[in-house]
Amino acid sequence: MKHLEGNSHMGQTERSPQTEQTERIMQMERSLDRASQAVMRLSAALDEYAEAQDALRQLSDYYGSDAWKHDFAADSKGLLSQDLKRGVLSEDAVWNLLEDVRDLKERMREIVTVNPK
Repeated sequence: MKHLEGNSHMGQTERSPQTEQTERIMQMERSLDRASQAVMRLSAALDEYAEAQDALRQLSDYYGSDAWKHDFAADSKGLLSQDLKRGVLSEDAVWNLLEDVRDLKERMREIVTVNPK
């Protein structure tokens, strides 16, 4: 039994500093890949969102305006073509979209104010 004495790690494989270093570098590479992909997707989404700002302003101005009320009344009276897409005349679609925009702005504000360290 003398060959077992002094070896309290029997059955455990010892990890060399080089193995730990390799594992750490591999983990950091996975983190780099994940973060890089997320940043590229977010950048593309922000580009698309920036391009939609004019459309959002138009919707915001239209919703609740006299023009919207006139269009809504015409739809209620059946004066518009039945095959006309009219989600913009619902009382919730534009409101919900504008609320989603407010929520996203708040989320972005919270994310950018968090210190990563």
